[in-house]
This record gives sequence, C-alpha cells and structure tokens, in this order.
Amino acid sequence: MNIYMIISIILLAGAYGLVEAKSIHEISVQRMDGSSLSLSEYQGNVLLIVNTASKCGFTKQFGELQELFDKYSEQGFVVLGFPSNNFMNQDPGTNEEILGFCQLNYGVSFPMFAKISVRGKDIDPLYKYLTEKSTNKDFAGKITWNFNKFLIGKDGRILARYSSQTKPLDNVVISDLEKALAK
Repeated sequence: MNIYMIISIILLAGAYGLVEAKSIHEISVQRMDGSSLSLSEYQGNVLLIVNTASKCGFTKQFGELQELFDKYSEQGFVVLGFPSNNFMNQDPGTNEEILGFCQLNYGVSFPMFAKISVRGKDIDPLYKYLTEKSTNKDFAGKITWNFNKFLIGKDGRILARYSSQTKPLDNVVISDLEKALAK
C-alpha cells in the first residue's frame, strides 16, 4: 500500500465520520441542496446549533431563533438548524418541504441543513461530536427531543446546552450568547 492510498483511506474515513473530529470546525455537514459545507466556514462566529422539527410542540421556537439571529447576526452570531425525524415522525418531509415550511411560516433566513439523525445507530457525526463525553465533557448526553440547543464559542468550544423547554429568547440564552460574542 503506497502513501497515496493511505491518505485516501484516511480522508474517506473522516468524510464518513469514522475518524473522530478534534474540533467542531473539522466536521462537514450537508446543505439542503446536497452539497457539503465544512463548519470551519463558521470559525470566529458564535453558533447556536439546534435540532429542529416542523410538526412539534416546540416548532414555534423557529420564530424566536429567527429573532435571535436577526438581532445578533451582524455581531458574528449564526443559528444552524438541523431538521431531524428522530422523535415521533415530527419532520417527515423532504429537505425542500422543510425549508419551504420554515421560510413561509417563520421567515427563517438562518442556515438550515439537510435532515439528519441526532441519535441512534445512524447518528450524524456532528451530533455524535456534540453528545459524546469524549468530545463534550460538560454537556454530553443523548438528544432528548427536538429543539435541543448547543451554544458554540468563536473557537469551536461547546459553551452551553439548553433543553427543548428553554426558549431561544430566554434570559439565560441571551446572557450566555452576549458573553460569547464579547470574547
């Protein structure tokens, strides 16, 4: 086996989530159109990563997520939405249907990505990174429902985790967000 074959195998393993990322910025995600995006594109920004669903009791949080994005985006804040259908079939649509629903009903303009699995055997590498103790010592644990939220610092560190019940405009979220933006 030559060096080029070894490098190819390593690159393919990383692309399929078989090699554990050391930083959130090493992870690639799939856009709604199927193209790939490295989260390194967001290095230097504060992120709020949210697993979403369009037919959930918490779906109204899209409106507050958009408000938060509108208020802080010029300061380097980005909401990243990841639809998932892991909980009671609450996001059964296609990527196009989900995006259309979010834009039409909540005016969503923050980045929404392709539907993924946020738990189980087919967990997406991003959510594996966010939920495993080895990569998230302080906020690890399975995703409990739709609209769990992770606050990520400019350097890619996971700063906080919020449950579905914590609304995006909650004082705790805003306080943590403003502290992260000030760093």
